[in-house]
Amino acid sequence: MTVEPPADAAMAVTRCGFVALIGAPNVGKSTLVNALVGSKVTIVSRKVQTTRALIRGIVIEDNAQIILVDTPGIFAPKRRLDRAMVLTAWSGAHDADLVCVLLDAKVGIDAEAETILTTVANVQHKKVLVLNKIDAVPREKLLALAKMANERLAVEETFMISALSGDGVDDLRHALARLVPSGPFHYPEDQMSDAPLRHLAAEITREKIFRQLHQELPYQSTVETDSWTERNDKSVRIEQTIFVERESQRKIVLGKGGATIKSIGAESRKEIADIVGFPVHLFLFVKVRENWGDDPDRYKEMGLEFPRE
Repeated sequence: MTVEPPADAAMAVTRCGFVALIGAPNVGKSTLVNALVGSKVTIVSRKVQTTRALIRGIVIEDNAQIILVDTPGIFAPKRRLDRAMVLTAWSGAHDADLVCVLLDAKVGIDAEAETILTTVANVQHKKVLVLNKIDAVPREKLLALAKMANERLAVEETFMISALSGDGVDDLRHALARLVPSGPFHYPEDQMSDAPLRHLAAEITREKIFRQLHQELPYQSTVETDSWTERNDKSVRIEQTIFVERESQRKIVLGKGGATIKSIGAESRKEIADIVGFPVHLFLFVKVRENWGDDPDRYKEMGLEFPRE
């Protein structure tokens, strides 16, 4: 006698995989991660190279868990920190189960994109092509760009999206759920990121610094959460230190009469409170740490491998 499996047995089969987002700086990877997750898990800024470590956003879709790896933008490295970020990005691609190659539809295939398409071809994983920022490009140009990119790189599928508006993001999410391999979930179903709250809080403050001082301050600044204390009144006290490389940069962050640091703190405090769901008391300090870009301990704190050369 043959026993039929329960009708819902097929529904019990799960899929789970790591999906690396690869692309040039400012192509919209962080915005796409947040759009796919439906919540903020990584910082977004107009200033290039805001993403440094591999921040994972976690999505549940169609009985699949998609673990999104938001890699640093790939560019021609000039300094040790640059080399560490590029190395981290390619490590993320090689370690993933699936690679999303993002192109800025407004920019097209420039020298940076050409290099990425050539290099990612050597990554031995399935790939999907994502053309982002399509709301600013005529349809004819989009079709021509998709054709050119597909001639340079073999991909499973091509998607045209606007991560900012959400156009096409649902279709991409469904496809990623279908393409990741079968297997059990790696994280609890209600978890949206594997980045600790202390790390996310520091990243939020760093984003506010970039937004207010993107022209005055180089991106070689960093934020560390020194303490996170939950209080009896259901609030949390957070102390963070903003590290810069020179005294002149410290003065820029502080602003006249401390006005800039107060504004940065107010914006960061509000966003952290919205995410954690309870009142936040945020205290910011600014210190000079000369040549921190050559300190292996700082790279370890940021989740980056320290390039020895």
